[in-house]
Amino acid sequence: MSLSSMLAKRNAAGKPVRVGLIGAGKFGSMVLAQARKIEGYHVVAVADLDVGKVRTSLERTGWEDGEYSATSLGDAMDSGRTFITDDAAALCAFDGIECIIEATGHPLAGVRHALKAIDGGKHVVMVNVEADVMCGPILAQKAREKGVVYSMAYGDQPAFCCELVDWVKSCGFELVASGKGMNFCPGYRYSTPDTVWDYFDFTPEQVKAGDFNPKMYNSFTDGTKAAIEMAAVANATGLDCPEDGLAFHPAGLQDLAEVFKPVSEGGRLEKNGIVDIAASREPDGRTVLNNIQYGMFVTFKAPNEYTRQCFNQYGLLTDKSGWYGSMWRPFHLIGLETSVSVLSAVLRGEPTGTSVEFRGDAVATAKSDLKAGEWLDGEGGFATWAKAVPAVLSTRINALPIGLAHKVRLKRDVGRDQIVTLEDVDLVDDLDVIAVRQEQMDTMGPKEPADA
Repeated sequence: MSLSSMLAKRNAAGKPVRVGLIGAGKFGSMVLAQARKIEGYHVVAVADLDVGKVRTSLERTGWEDGEYSATSLGDAMDSGRTFITDDAAALCAFDGIECIIEATGHPLAGVRHALKAIDGGKHVVMVNVEADVMCGPILAQKAREKGVVYSMAYGDQPAFCCELVDWVKSCGFELVASGKGMNFCPGYRYSTPDTVWDYFDFTPEQVKAGDFNPKMYNSFTDGTKAAIEMAAVANATGLDCPEDGLAFHPAGLQDLAEVFKPVSEGGRLEKNGIVDIAASREPDGRTVLNNIQYGMFVTFKAPNEYTRQCFNQYGLLTDKSGWYGSMWRPFHLIGLETSVSVLSAVLRGEPTGTSVEFRGDAVATAKSDLKAGEWLDGEGGFATWAKAVPAVLSTRINALPIGLAHKVRLKRDVGRDQIVTLEDVDLVDDLDVIAVRQEQMDTMGPKEPADA
């Protein structure tokens, strides 16, 4: 039965799907824009440390005052209205909520909220990929042990990569690579919050008037967001991160199958079975023809001559040999589509992508020659960018995950483009999250190959 039919059946029985949203930023606003249009889908409460931000988000997305006038969580459940609060923990504990959408974008808060929600018997839709790439495998394991679902957010690119990979495996093709499109060329790597607007078409007036977060935009520009998302995809699909990080190969639709296959077969990949990025710009800044900047892709190989012939007969875009093909999704609408994850978790008990092993990692890497005593400022900041590497490498060198690279001080110098390690920094705060990360490494850590 389709999700919409299942939801209609529950709604007719007077049992709407009840949701709690944590985080009222851009993603949260997009969730809210659609939520009130889905019959039987009740956002019981929205939590944000800035409750004024919640009201602004609701107003911006067309909600009427009376729709969010609930005076408590209990009143919200009984009345069908929405409650506004700054207490995220209350949402995670409230029996009237079935699923928590974690959309803060803050990796430390995301881990804490997920743990509270799982402990409260709630499904978790983890929009917060920053938290997922750092602790997602252990969070998903804890959710399974509790009998609830821990899911990536449908609408965001990692979930769509997982969907495409699942399609390849379900069809019996040989999986070669998966990734997403992105506006990137090598010169963007060292962008800072002070220079980030040079890479966008926004006018100074737009930046001043709009709700633009320079660190958030810079995390996309310098490649950090790509590393975070692709490492998360690796953990969910069994694919690997490249040994030396994402290569950001320029490629348009017509090139995907040719580029994203192994070097041994004439492509650009170090091996079969990895994640990477289809850059929408050439190294000199020119725009790639037919680029997939907003899309996701997968490449695969025909298992036999008959299937290879079918690829050609039905117009699949292939490499020159005809053995390798590609499939893609051209767009993602992030929060506008996230209800699919909620409904899948609540009605089917299935995630739309979930971490199953600790296979990839996104680690802090110096943007410049950093000196002892300097402070790291996290994702999209001045000090570091994130590099997607195999978890077997990150654990071997004790690398600092990008999610822990905020407001920590260096104990020793780190050279430009060098991975920051745990021994390089003084970790004195957030020990609870560090303990969760350590539990993941101890219980799910990747094993070195026997001949390593």
